[in-house]
Amino acid sequence: MTTLAPSPARTAPAPPVAKRVPKVDEIHGERRVDDYYWLRDKADPDVRTYLEAENAYTTAVMKPTEALQGKLYDEMLARIQETDMGVPWRKGDFLYYSRTEQGKQYPIYCRKAGSLDAPEQVVLDMNALAVGESYMAIGAFAVTDDANLVAYTTDVTGFRQYTLSVKDLRTGTLLPLAVERVTTVAWAKDNVTLFYAVEHEGTKRAYRLYRHRLGTEEHELVFEEADEAFNIGVGRTRSGEYLVLGMGSHTTSEFRVLPAGEPTGAWRLVASRVPEQEYDLDHRGDVFWIRANDTGRNFRIVTAPSADPRRENWTELVAHRPDVMIEGIDLFKDHAVVFEREGGLSQLRVIDLRTMESHRVAFPEQAYAASPGQNEEWEQTAYRYVYESLITPRSVFDYDMDRRAATLLKEQPVLGGYDRSRYAVERVHAVAPDGVRVPISLVYRKDLVRDGRAPIFLSGYGAYGIPNWVSFTSNRFSLVDRGVVVAIAHIRGGGEMGKPWHDDGRMLNKPNTFSDFIAAAEHLLAEKYGAQDRLVIQGGSAGGLLMGAVSEMRPDLFHAVVSKVPFLDVVNSMLDESLPLTVGEFEEWGNPKKKDEYDVIRSYCPYSNLKRKAYPAILITTSFNDSQVMYWEPAKYVAKLRTLKTDSNPLLLKTNMAAGHGGASGRYDYLREVAFDYAFVLWQTGLDE
Repeated sequence: MTTLAPSPARTAPAPPVAKRVPKVDEIHGERRVDDYYWLRDKADPDVRTYLEAENAYTTAVMKPTEALQGKLYDEMLARIQETDMGVPWRKGDFLYYSRTEQGKQYPIYCRKAGSLDAPEQVVLDMNALAVGESYMAIGAFAVTDDANLVAYTTDVTGFRQYTLSVKDLRTGTLLPLAVERVTTVAWAKDNVTLFYAVEHEGTKRAYRLYRHRLGTEEHELVFEEADEAFNIGVGRTRSGEYLVLGMGSHTTSEFRVLPAGEPTGAWRLVASRVPEQEYDLDHRGDVFWIRANDTGRNFRIVTAPSADPRRENWTELVAHRPDVMIEGIDLFKDHAVVFEREGGLSQLRVIDLRTMESHRVAFPEQAYAASPGQNEEWEQTAYRYVYESLITPRSVFDYDMDRRAATLLKEQPVLGGYDRSRYAVERVHAVAPDGVRVPISLVYRKDLVRDGRAPIFLSGYGAYGIPNWVSFTSNRFSLVDRGVVVAIAHIRGGGEMGKPWHDDGRMLNKPNTFSDFIAAAEHLLAEKYGAQDRLVIQGGSAGGLLMGAVSEMRPDLFHAVVSKVPFLDVVNSMLDESLPLTVGEFEEWGNPKKKDEYDVIRSYCPYSNLKRKAYPAILITTSFNDSQVMYWEPAKYVAKLRTLKTDSNPLLLKTNMAAGHGGASGRYDYLREVAFDYAFVLWQTGLDE
């Protein structure tokens, strides 16, 4: 059982003590004892008791910061235009948009026929859907070609387990259809045939594709992926001519297509899967455009006749370039937009398909993020993209691909007198132990004196080939305005420099991720951006693994750690193939059943490496319904660390008992979570007022 000692006078209560129930096993000749394996049993009342005791302890320790939490929440909320409207985008005869209303947690999805002067029609009101629920998220969303029906999925627990519904937009009524565990959906041209993918009940792997004709009882299984490393997804090309079924692991992919006007037809293979090779596709006319990494890790572009798109019929259009990652292609009637990444920065290359001339869209800052916006129309000549930076709010542009001119449609308002000219942005590089230059993005007040005394808030991720975006959030300025230097380390394992950057930080190369981050922290201190005793680091999910690994390797370097839904028990999770993600992620972390891969995982696994020594101050947040990193990983880590740490620094675990991997779903609830985290950061840097 969990015990919670009475609170001593003028001090916080004693931390909870979790019971120990040793579970012993052996792998590769190593005897392993796990005292806290029992925390995996979600139905055990002792589990909830322990988590609630940890929550109570965290609340007690953080009680002196409650006024600061309230102040942070108020100032972050004051920067937001609560009643707001997104930029409308066209699909068929309608303009679609989302809007928010003051006091409401969720957006409202709407449309108007023809022009914005037309009456508003509410497509989905998430606030209405959320009535009686503690959590609400929308997953898939697809409207029929005739605009009469919308298929959508909802999650009400945070476990990312979605239920499919279909709404008749003419009447506002729901059809008598509810399908569980749906991941992706796509409509055929006939407006009544719906394809949807479902996940496996245990592993949450999307593995089956069904076809359903509205008005019938039949849900026909049309495809099942047998390989446990592969997930499937269904969609439709922008041309509208093809339904696309994709099957992919972390390193290998395969596609099948079906003419959207022939929903009862047979799906046709594009090119059979080849281990360690990925491709995807889009359609135009009588050809498929295919992005493939068969000749180099950073992909090339080929075309293939849609009648026979086998590999032997591929014609190269854009060759592989070792310094440019091709991340995606958007095809239109007369243009193609290629999403590239070079030098760690996003680039948009526009190709005029009538002349095959190409050019890049120019961006004004040295460190920024650019991404595709809503581009639903096949014949559109204006490409919508989103641009932002550490100091530039999210901005929506339409880029005239013929005139080569960008028009700003909306910059997200930041209220309260935000002035970007008060801040400096830098992109610097640290040198890793093997000589690799690691980019770091920085934002701070221009009046910063680089005397090595300022607080530093350094974050990192470094996994799955996902870039750590240099994006904007007005919340960040609650730290920056108080004199904190905010830094983002673009470490290996991420995708900032393309596939090779990812490869150098996964599998047997995973330790590079951690040494890169340590090098980034040391560089900031050496260059006197701030003080070591005011250095706070943060990471979430795989970035939470990063936090656990580096605080084990260099506990002396970091003053405090904020770890969110952290992946801390790597060995045990990767040994359990019944868990979601495990089998597919052998290609990211390795398979510990293989001795060489086990040795590397064992060398950095935070839970496996905890020792009797001093650690930084640590705040760990998790969610009871997390489906990606189960709550028990941080719970076990904290329980074990409490028995080993020799310091008096706070060790706090906060569990959201009604959310999942992304934390609270409502925008106000989310702000309160940020305010809590920031209060911890400011407390640990001496800025808690």
